[in-house]
Amino acid sequence: MCPGCHWPLDNNITERALKKAIVHRKNALFYKTLNGAHVGDIFMSLIYTAELNGVAPFEYLVALQRHSSDAAEHPADWMPWNYHSTLDRITSGPGPPA
Repeated sequence: MCPGCHWPLDNNITERALKKAIVHRKNALFYKTLNGAHVGDIFMSLIYTAELNGVAPFEYLVALQRHSSDAAEHPADWMPWNYHSTLDRITSGPGPPA
């Protein structure tokens, strides 16, 4: 080991990241249809992507449902890393007419 190097003695970060994929794989065994498995994969992808971007997954999914038509029209605006700015833009909107 080199002097001054600070290497972790464990790999808990990696194990935690892999555990999510393994748990999802185990849960996927119980999907009844191929379409159900596809939908489950999409939700897990959205949830994990939200977590990696520091977004609360439940709040993110609720916002997607509340603004589903806008999310379908402009999906890039509703990615976890920029949906807050999209929500701010939609809620602020133009002021009342003069």
